[in-house]
Amino acid sequence: MKAQVKDKLATAGFYLGAGLVVLILFSLLGYIIVHGYRAIDLQFLLSEPETLRAGGGIGPNIFNSFYLLFLSMALTAPLGVLAGIYLAEYARQNQFTNLIRLSIETLTSLPSIVVGLFGLLIFVTMFGFGYSLVAGALALTVINLPMMVRVTEENLRTVPRDLREASLSLGATKWQTICRVVLPTALPGLITGIIITAGRVFGEAAALLFTAGMTTPHLNFSQLDITQPTCPWNPFRPGETLAVHIWKINSEALIPDVRRVADGSAAVLVLVVLGFNLFARWVARRFTCRLTGG
Repeated sequence: MKAQVKDKLATAGFYLGAGLVVLILFSLLGYIIVHGYRAIDLQFLLSEPETLRAGGGIGPNIFNSFYLLFLSMALTAPLGVLAGIYLAEYARQNQFTNLIRLSIETLTSLPSIVVGLFGLLIFVTMFGFGYSLVAGALALTVINLPMMVRVTEENLRTVPRDLREASLSLGATKWQTICRVVLPTALPGLITGIIITAGRVFGEAAALLFTAGMTTPHLNFSQLDITQPTCPWNPFRPGETLAVHIWKINSEALIPDVRRVADGSAAVLVLVVLGFNLFARWVARRFTCRLTGG
């Protein structure tokens, strides 16, 4: 009888904890969206800050966020997958691999403000990139690369060993086995990890304050010469992302409708991150169904 009571109390505790987490999440989402949806319209999403009365729009900030996402993931995804393949398929248990895993764990818990100062010293000053999108992308790569390596390694280790042995017994080389058997099997988890890692780029602000900068030049989308500072595709121009824009307008409070712009920007940022996570789950489910025939 006592065991049944303890079991019911433990079950109730689990449900209470899960319900509390869901309640907090929906409370935060509801508060941000309810306060921000009034400011969101097509003009707010597409216009530049100086072209609107009072606070302005967030068009360039949204573009900078997505462009920085592309630059960062173009570095993070290949490097992270290759490093994860090495640790899962080739690395032996020795002091060198232990040092690699220790470094990955340390970088994972490194505060982003420290990475920002590192990027300011190395990418902005030493390499001479200045405050630019490429410097911000390199700083974000330092932040996201450890997570990408861990996601890749863990997903590759979930692939049954029997599949590897069957491929090798049929005459395939180890690299062919990895490319044609292991990676396709682990692909749903890898895609989910890549998309979730990409979603972290949108919420990052501390590291970008010291690398990508807090200003955006006037963007001329008809300008295709990437060497020009007004070209949107120029990676060596400064670019203020949406997260940095929220921090900037709240800290400076120089515009008369700072609350409206901040609430609208925060709502857009939350919806983008939420969309990324939902997209990751949908893609993973689609790939899992295709690979398993479900």
